[in-house]
Amino acid sequence: MILKFLYLEWKAFTRSASFGTNLALKIILGFVSVLYTGIFLMAGIGAFYGLQQMHLDPLQEVNKYLIYYFLLDLGIRLLLQKIPVMNIRPLLSLPFTRPTIVNFSIGKTMLSFFNFLHVFFFLPFSIVLLVEGYDVLSVMLWHLAMAALVYSNNFLNIILTNKDNVFTIFLAAVVIIAGFQYYHYFNITDYTSVFFDGLFHTRWMFLFPVLALLGLYYYTFTYLKINLYLDAGLSTKHEIAKTEDLTWLNQFGTLGTFLKNDIKLIKRNKRSRTTVVMSILFLFYGFIFFRENSGQPEIMRIFAGIFVSGGFLFTFGQFVPSWDSSYYPLMMSQNISYKGYLSSKWWLIVIATFISTILSSFYLIYGWQVYLTIVVGAIYNIGVNSHLVLLGGAFTKTPIDLQSTKGAFGDKKAFNTSAMLLSLPKLLLPILLYWAGSSILNFNLGLAFVAIAGVLGFAFRDKVFSKIEKIYKTEKYKTIDAYKQKS
Repeated sequence: MILKFLYLEWKAFTRSASFGTNLALKIILGFVSVLYTGIFLMAGIGAFYGLQQMHLDPLQEVNKYLIYYFLLDLGIRLLLQKIPVMNIRPLLSLPFTRPTIVNFSIGKTMLSFFNFLHVFFFLPFSIVLLVEGYDVLSVMLWHLAMAALVYSNNFLNIILTNKDNVFTIFLAAVVIIAGFQYYHYFNITDYTSVFFDGLFHTRWMFLFPVLALLGLYYYTFTYLKINLYLDAGLSTKHEIAKTEDLTWLNQFGTLGTFLKNDIKLIKRNKRSRTTVVMSILFLFYGFIFFRENSGQPEIMRIFAGIFVSGGFLFTFGQFVPSWDSSYYPLMMSQNISYKGYLSSKWWLIVIATFISTILSSFYLIYGWQVYLTIVVGAIYNIGVNSHLVLLGGAFTKTPIDLQSTKGAFGDKKAFNTSAMLLSLPKLLLPILLYWAGSSILNFNLGLAFVAIAGVLGFAFRDKVFSKIEKIYKTEKYKTIDAYKQKS
């Protein structure tokens, strides 16, 4: 039965309208996976000897900060790890038992790269412990406990993804805990390190994470099994409809009509609202690069400036026109100008970038130079990156189910790895321009080069839009065909 599921998954992958794009992205993700595997492998081997050279107890130090290790892991999972999607409806009329369908879906998550990545840290570290003469049974039980905690995060991701605004709450809690420790108000590691040390020194304590893992598996299995019925988790919940006129936008003609649709889409759908929340979190990205003694290269400041002002562009903008995928075929059957449609998306991105730049004025505490970097990043986002995201939308044919957050087996992410990978080219060019200017004279010339690129992009926006419009028309029917695929 499992082999049959694997066969169906393979057919769905190879017959997809976006097969070429999916294959290319998987190859890129493969290279990224190899890179991070190497990083974790070196960390697993080097952590012991590096801490030992610092005259610290390696195992004790690792146990001290494992709480942040697992919290970071869970945060990354909530942000990036996609819950496997199965085309459930056709399967319910076939001779597949519900437990088999649920177990297969859970099994796909357990084989995720997000789980196997940790093997390349904990396994080498455990081997080094054995080589250095630590008790064999204690090391094995500690390693088993670490594996149980990794998979516990896997099931917590499945459970928490179905909850509203959980990532925002989780991130706020972690920031508060880390902030209290940084300013010496409350050190959570004083308490959690006792537990992690106990997993090594007290042999029966490994049962706690193992029993927690079994409990989370049972809860996840039960939850998904209950919501497998068509009239339960897979049905659409109808809410009371609300009308909004937004008549003040009528003065902008066709552009105003599209803007009204986008504003209503953002306000009425959970997935789009979550995306907007994610874009707000981008405002705080600069604290990593702009603070003194951050240890980051000077050239990376423009990287931060692009991200701080471009949160909405990199989250919502990456999914144009996928936000309209549910009614895109109907819209394309009307007498609608592609240029008007794209202009409305562009103006929405521009307005959001302007608002983000104003809100980020608190970075003035680091000086005018820092805020100037953010303003230059905003100019580049408006003049260049706004066009690039619209251009990328012509080739990104992934439909978005705006109700997906309400199903047990739906795609819960407002934000995925593919979108982040497509963002990379938009960040490399400004970094190169900034580096060129800094190398010729100083960082002010680097900022000038980036700003000039943004101004030129804005000045030639009509010609750029004409080129993008032609590409959208060329890809029109391929996009419509891709949006009709629901599985």
